[in-house]
Amino acid sequence: QVQLVESGGGLVQAGGSLRLSCVASGRTSTYFAMGWFRQAPGKEREFVAAINWDGGRTALGGSVKGRFTISRDNAKNTVILQMNSLKPEDTAVYYCAADRYNGRLSNNQNNYDYWGQGTQVTVSS
Repeated sequence: QVQLVESGGGLVQAGGSLRLSCVASGRTSTYFAMGWFRQAPGKEREFVAAINWDGGRTALGGSVKGRFTISRDNAKNTVILQMNSLKPEDTAVYYCAADRYNGRLSNNQNNYDYWGQGTQVTVSS
């Protein structure tokens, strides 16, 4: 089993920045691809970003390209989502997820095997 714990959420004004962290523990997750998803009230869960096991490849959802970046530090079992130029429509619960198949970079939540509990991000206008 792998446990994922997100942190760094909070309340920020539009145009501001937040840095979300996801720390993995338990079964070795160094070789897992990792992703971030978000879910706003009344909406479906949305892909935000993904990174392969060594950080050499990343993917971003269309609504966050140019504003968000994803990175990882395998020595610390940590994945970072840096969010800049935040907008009110970025308000959601953000979830970290792990994909045991490290050969892909998926935007499909069904391909992820482990999930964190989520962290709330609220962007005020």
